[in-house]
Amino acid sequence: MNPNVARTAPALARANGIELCYDTFGDAQAPPLVLIMGLAAQMIAWDDEFCAALADRGFWVVRFDNRDIGLSTRLESLGVPNVPQLLQAHFAGQPVSAAYTLSDMARDVVGLLDALGIDAAHLVGASMGGAIAQT
Repeated sequence: MNPNVARTAPALARANGIELCYDTFGDAQAPPLVLIMGLAAQMIAWDDEFCAALADRGFWVVRFDNRDIGLSTRLESLGVPNVPQLLQAHFAGQPVSAAYTLSDMARDVVGLLDALGIDAAHLVGASMGGAIAQT
């Protein structure tokens, strides 16, 4: 990792009624690039060296823990969804309800951008993070 790339310590930001843990790499004046991780993976799955390399190429890199993962707000009172049961109901044409949706998680990202004073950003998602970015 380039030792000249600035890095912030993990911090919490209020976003969409919850707290999201995030950190950044690079110059805050550079174009922001937000990394959105997939299901059940913490922000640290975006490797430090990868984040630093992106920052070294002129981006201000922001990575964060989605809700219910890592150091972000955990919504344990909502319970753990039974994914096979939800899929079975969906494919049977039955209504499916969830404690929160990709749209809620997309609003989390917008809330994080707002908390960090970011008006527009490049979004990069892995797996479910890509679906959040597209939403």
